Amino acid sequence: MDHPQGGVVFDHVTKRYGAVAAVDDVSFTVAQGDLVTLLGPSGCGKTTTLRMVAGLEPVSGGRVLIGGNDVTLRAANERDVSMVFQSYALFPHMTVLENASYGPLAMGTDKAKARELARAKLSMLGLGEFENRLPSELSGGQQQRVAVARSLVLEPAVLLFDEPLSNLDAKLRRRVREEIRELQQSLKLTVLYVTHDQEEALAVSDHIIVMNGGRIAQEGPPADLYERPVSRFLADFIGDANLVDGEIAPTAGGASFAAGGVALPVRAHGVTAGPATLAIRPQRLVLGEPGHGVPGNVKRVAYLGSRVEYVVGTAWGELLVFDGDVHRLRQRDEAVAVTFAPDAAIVLPR
Repeated sequence: MDHPQGGVVFDHVTKRYGAVAAVDDVSFTVAQGDLVTLLGPSGCGKTTTLRMVAGLEPVSGGRVLIGGNDVTLRAANERDVSMVFQSYALFPHMTVLENASYGPLAMGTDKAKARELARAKLSMLGLGEFENRLPSELSGGQQQRVAVARSLVLEPAVLLFDEPLSNLDAKLRRRVREEIRELQQSLKLTVLYVTHDQEEALAVSDHIIVMNGGRIAQEGPPADLYERPVSRFLADFIGDANLVDGEIAPTAGGASFAAGGVALPVRAHGVTAGPATLAIRPQRLVLGEPGHGVPGNVKRVAYLGSRVEYVVGTAWGELLVFDGDVHRLRQRDEAVAVTFAPDAAIVLPR
């Protein structure tokens, strides 16, 4: 297995609690300078995995390497990693500067040097003017940056983020995730990032590892996971998807997918005939006039400013359609047809 300098290697790692394997024979690599996200539903093993990298949980089997060194048996403070917690864990009675210089002081650095290190990181994160404030006098986004600064002061080989944006409102969440990504890229930080938010993972990552039931369900660049999910779970979990169960049959030019008595052409690379599930993103579906495609009736309409979301009742079940034409609002019970380009649908074996 490749052991990159400065990165993280998880080599067939298992974590058992009694008879239960919370993490089951998991292997992955975080290359130096990359941001890799562990994504998955609650209880999938992603936070346990992060804690094993940090040394906060002992492994039951396998090896953990950081910067090419086997750290499996090393304590958390001997691992050259730093963790940014969900709660930020800032000391409320300490100023921003005192919070940021806490790490070096605790490790025996003299006070002047510790403050100098802290000031450098605070100014880099645009927090120079806040160094004498208490955490309670900062916004959520500023507190998040102080937590990052405090972790960076130690100049760790790997920075670990545990659900770092879950305490922020939606608008701030977008801004702070952009800041984290910008910071990571400009400083070439090696980051392992845990979230259950698919959009957040797509926005910040070089590489995403989707976990389910303690195992890796799929991993790859964000676009691969979104455009080419390998399973029904993946298609449903990352982004919105319409999932239709039916039959696939090869045709002269490609393949045909049939469900509810309606058949349409689909792209089929190496698809074998038989039962299949079609996954189609709502924005790849097109509403048209009755007479072609899958006939249906509009059941629900939601106007969201930048798009209209329709739920259409069809022989293929209820289909969610995102329509960018906000000036043509279709009415409830209106007869429509739902179509899509053959290459817009993902064919999954069943």
